[in-house]
Amino acid sequence: MLMAVRTLEAGNRMNAEIVSAEKRIVELGIDMPPAPQPLGAYTETVQSGRLVYVTGTLPVVAGKLQYTGTLGKEIDLIDGRKAARLAALNSLAAVREHLGSLDRIVRVLKTEVYLATTDEFVAMQPRIADGASQLLLDVFGDKGLSVRKIMGVASMPLHAPVMVELLFEVDG
Repeated sequence: MLMAVRTLEAGNRMNAEIVSAEKRIVELGIDMPPAPQPLGAYTETVQSGRLVYVTGTLPVVAGKLQYTGTLGKEIDLIDGRKAARLAALNSLAAVREHLGSLDRIVRVLKTEVYLATTDEFVAMQPRIADGASQLLLDVFGDKGLSVRKIMGVASMPLHAPVMVELLFEVDG
């Protein structure tokens, strides 16, 4: 667990005393986007018991993809991290719409980050995925520290470089 935390930016972790994710969003000056709309025949969120699954979200603003291309070719590390953060923010918007409040989240259980990268850029994949993971830590504190899977893929919808999928435990 400590190794995973060390890969994230030092000093940005919060302790478990943070109670309100909604307050934290305001404190961080984050402008929450509206929940993304499905691009096909699926829903953005599904709840089963205390688990809420959020579909893979892309780095979109107002329905328009903000980053396109392949990481390591058209997109560098800095923009890749921004794209991962934006995709995770869209996931939070989807779960917020579903639950009514991010304060209902007990913890983030799993973060999956899919990256379209060149073969030469694979060593950067964890640092790009940290764009999403860091947002979750900033908003939820230690409750945002989850298991994580990073997958390199050949292509994604709309030629997006990043897709983030999240799994949450929520209150009863």
